[in-house]
Amino acid sequence: MDDSRPVATHTTRLRVRYSETDQMGTFYNSRALEWFECGRTELLRHVGLPYTEIEERGLHLPLVEAHVEYRGRARYDDELSVATTVGLAGRARLRFNVEIRQVAGGAEVARGYTVHAITNTTGKPTRPPTWLVEKLHLPNGAGLAGTGE
Repeated sequence: MDDSRPVATHTTRLRVRYSETDQMGTFYNSRALEWFECGRTELLRHVGLPYTEIEERGLHLPLVEAHVEYRGRARYDDELSVATTVGLAGRARLRFNVEIRQVAGGAEVARGYTVHAITNTTGKPTRPPTWLVEKLHLPNGAGLAGTGE
């Protein structure tokens, strides 16, 4: 595998729904983590690994850490850009870095990351199998667990 490849990255867009806003006219704080999930899910789908397929192959990615920095406002019907990048965070964890911006004007709304353990179906941490490393363009020598096929 060529280590010079960029890690998997993807940008998706979404609109702020009325139900996601609060009395102050901006998005409710917990929505940022839901938008992080949208970015993560769409990145996985973009590289050809919808989460359902990851589960079918016997892996789970439970959330073990989350960090959000609130940088600006997002109001009802604003269109947002959710840019997500993935990398390793140890031998059996993935870290998804996320930046959310206003499409109009590019103002930053939130940024942060989530860390997910890589586990088998019994919840035991496992190193990423070759197929996952290759699809996500993770660095070579990532402590591969084999093909997993």
